[in-house]
Amino acid sequence: MTDLTLTLDQVEVLATKTLVSAGASRQQAASVARSTRLAERDGVRSHGLMYIPIYAEHLRCGKVLGAAVPTITRPRPGAIHVDAALGFAHAAIDSGWPEFDAAVREQGVAAMAVSRSYNCGVLGHHAERLAESGLVGLCFTNAPASMAPIGGTKAVIGTNPFALAVPDGSGGARLVIDQSASAIAKSEIILRARKGEPIEPGWALDAAGHPTEDAEAALAGSMLPVGGQKGFGMGLMVEIFAAALSGGNLGMEASPFSGPKGGPPGTGQFFIGFDPAAFSGDGFGAAMTRLTEAITSQEGARLPGARRAANRARIERGGVTVDATLMDRIKAA
Repeated sequence: MTDLTLTLDQVEVLATKTLVSAGASRQQAASVARSTRLAERDGVRSHGLMYIPIYAEHLRCGKVLGAAVPTITRPRPGAIHVDAALGFAHAAIDSGWPEFDAAVREQGVAAMAVSRSYNCGVLGHHAERLAESGLVGLCFTNAPASMAPIGGTKAVIGTNPFALAVPDGSGGARLVIDQSASAIAKSEIILRARKGEPIEPGWALDAAGHPTEDAEAALAGSMLPVGGQKGFGMGLMVEIFAAALSGGNLGMEASPFSGPKGGPPGTGQFFIGFDPAAFSGDGFGAAMTRLTEAITSQEGARLPGARRAANRARIERGGVTVDATLMDRIKAA
């Protein structure tokens, strides 16, 4: 079988059909398929179609519940809580989003916590969703433990990314910061292991706590935090928001996102939305213009998220190339 080029519509349809066949409800499948489309559109291949066979496997073994129906509560005016019911985080987030958006606009600032969920795809897309509606978005998600503290060898927290997006005043995002606490996303190491490729120095330790460039050894060991102790501190911050505040499992209590072992991970997410009009009004947009122009005016400098934006324009025109091996895995899922 040769490699294929798919349109983004075809990517979404393929993801939806595969997930429904594996046991996901239409609601669950649609949210995940939309996330898959966005990941492929932005060139974030590690969170795109590559994950569909894993999602299908986890639906079939019960690690994620395909028939889950999220439950939404609003204990305080500015607090939304969504119980994902051990289903995909994507569907839980979509379910609570209208009430969350309304709360931000009513209060000026509001938060939405999601508990008992699964991974949420590209975190930056959720922050960008807020920015596209004129709000500042700050998002957190925790993950199964894969990163040991500095000086330790036992993983305590996951790669634990956070994301921040700022509106551009024209229905888009001026910038999107999306970064994990680890030196590299774990999905990148999984991708290297699948291809039999080495990883870069400084990415991970093996099970004995020694630096390694072997992807399989890294998966059996722990990730290294970006920036040493500062990166681990950032990961702890995310753990507090996404797990302790949301009511989700701590990373060290969650089953892995990869492989069939263990029950549902039950991790969490936490989203904070800010309406600039409630704080600095028109001054916010003017300040962001001055700030971003101070960056972009420098030769060779770019704003966070610029690379994804460039990928987006290219892939929307040319489509998504899917290698034959991955397509075979998706068909077999």
